[in-house]
Amino acid sequence: MENQHVRDLYDRQIRREARPDGPDCRVERVGDVVRQTGPEHAWNGVLWSGLDAAGADEAIAAQIAHYRAVGVPFEWKLYAHDTPADLGDRLHAAGFTAEDPETLMAAEAASLSLDVPLPEGVELRAVTDEAGVRQVVEVHERAFGTDSGHIGRQLLDHLAADPGTVTAVVALAAGEPVSAARLELCPGTDFAGLWGGGTVESWRGRGLYRALVAHRTRIAAERGHRYVQVDAADTSRPILRRLGFHALSTTTPYTYTG
Repeated sequence: MENQHVRDLYDRQIRREARPDGPDCRVERVGDVVRQTGPEHAWNGVLWSGLDAAGADEAIAAQIAHYRAVGVPFEWKLYAHDTPADLGDRLHAAGFTAEDPETLMAAEAASLSLDVPLPEGVELRAVTDEAGVRQVVEVHERAFGTDSGHIGRQLLDHLAADPGTVTAVVALAAGEPVSAARLELCPGTDFAGLWGGGTVESWRGRGLYRALVAHRTRIAAERGHRYVQVDAADTSRPILRRLGFHALSTTTPYTYTG
């Protein structure tokens, strides 16, 4: 896999030419900024920017004004290769808070080894209704210790409005949800995104994360997507590297709450 080519393709297809990722969301390009605006529980923020030093501060101020007028907090999703080089410093100076950085990783689906067995006694169940969504939220809250209600609302929106663009799965052990993840399919692009992989602490280290990556990758390939992409935390990056993923860049969410 030629990393620079794939990163350029990702920037074009997923960031610059982004499509709304939920009902009542809109994506618009304003100057050299591509942003999404939607309901409060949706993801709101800047997906891509192609700024220079002369116009960066003005563009940042314009996005703050836009989301203040809408009345929702938002995120500026900054990548290490974005310009200008000091954009992160400029965002911080404007009142944004940097969250933990993640590594943008991708792999060619056909190149991955997908023969990853589930632990004994575990079954995977597709999430298709509110009960399944509640199990996904339960896993996330147990795994990460955070309120994940917004994830449930976003997933319900996707399933109701455009179920062909999202696939979620929960792993059950004796009927108990112990791991969950989702796959976001981007129609008309080469990419599918692996999101939200979480496993409760007592089940970590048994291969569930790898099994859910393999399961979702098979679906992505069957749906015609050449690449699978992950924003990887430090804990998952080594696992993904061993599976065959390549690091393309780093990405840091800068959040603004006003």
